[in-house]
Amino acid sequence: MVQPLTNRAKQVDAKPLSFLERLYIPSILRGMAITFRHMFQKKATVQYPEEKRPFSPVFRGLHVLNRDEEGRERCTACGLCAVACPAEAITMEAAERQKGEEHLYREEKYAAKYEINMLRCIFCGLCEEACPKDAIYLSETFAPANFTRKGFIYGKPDLLIPDPVGEPEAYAQAQGPNEGRQPSSARTS
Repeated sequence: MVQPLTNRAKQVDAKPLSFLERLYIPSILRGMAITFRHMFQKKATVQYPEEKRPFSPVFRGLHVLNRDEEGRERCTACGLCAVACPAEAITMEAAERQKGEEHLYREEKYAAKYEINMLRCIFCGLCEEACPKDAIYLSETFAPANFTRKGFIYGKPDLLIPDPVGEPEAYAQAQGPNEGRQPSSARTS
């Protein structure tokens, strides 16, 4: 007895094809029947610009730097998001708030420079979970395509949500459907 090389239950034998099998008509008819059956099923394609697919509640998209109700930046440049990031995609520089800037920054320290390299980001959400001030969250927006590497490094002006006092419509649109989002750790449990 010949020992089989695989664990297949049925061995494949190479017997010659019959006349009907050489014409391939039964195989062609079977293939056409499958195609004809799929013509009447619901299409899986989404017509993108006109129609958008619903997001999962745990989808993580582009980062957003949040503001409070008065329009002040929430970020205090504590650096916990940068430390929590496993891809080391976040860099920041802290600065002290000057007199007369109380309406711009919530705390005495703020992020003078805040950058996220989206080519390194793995969209894990650890920055969102690490932030004690709820200053950063991952929105339901895809990262747009770009032709240069520099275009994927988002600075503070690109990430900051519009001012709720000065631009309430833009702020509501930037908040999206999940207004008052919870951190991803609370959403997944």
